[in-house]
Amino acid sequence: MVPSADIVVFLLTVGFISLSGVLMPGPVFAASIVKGAERKHAGAWIALGHLLVEIPLMLLIAAGLYFVFLDVRVKIGIGLIGGALLLYLGVRMVQMRGREDAVKKAFPYHPFVAGVITTITNPYFLVWWATVGASLIIWGLSFGWVGIVSMVVVHESCDLGWDYFVADTSYRSRKLWTDKIRRYVFGFCGLMLIVFGMYFMFAFWL
Repeated sequence: MVPSADIVVFLLTVGFISLSGVLMPGPVFAASIVKGAERKHAGAWIALGHLLVEIPLMLLIAAGLYFVFLDVRVKIGIGLIGGALLLYLGVRMVQMRGREDAVKKAFPYHPFVAGVITTITNPYFLVWWATVGASLIIWGLSFGWVGIVSMVVVHESCDLGWDYFVADTSYRSRKLWTDKIRRYVFGFCGLMLIVFGMYFMFAFWL
């Protein structure tokens, strides 16, 4: 039987590493701000969309297929396609940042779909799971499937908590937004998507 202290240390490590990744600004963060301004529980939906992509990926890595996501051709393909989509969405957001219906026009997706799109178009999400994440999964497998299930719960709780906090803050503060503030917020989120899109499109060619 595995000592309970060992799995506690493991889960604390998962929580710390997960939070360090979750708190880094990225496409999902931008989507949480944008969709949060539109819908009260957008953060929960975005986290659910993220989870829909993440859990199958974790299971594939647990099955030993992490090397697929380290293949240069796979990373370049995902970077080009995902980067191009994020670039398009970012340009649209910047172009329409002054309109009250900017979110509906420039980012016309349900928060759940936004969570899926901004997760699956991020090649560094796959690379993180094929490296750092894979190490955690291998460690978790030493506790059996209870280790993997516990890891999923801890990691996804971190994602949900942060996405919900960001989106809820955006929703609660939206009434204080003047036209100028809205332009700045949507412009910032659009530029963030543009920067990540361009970076993803070219990073893996270097």
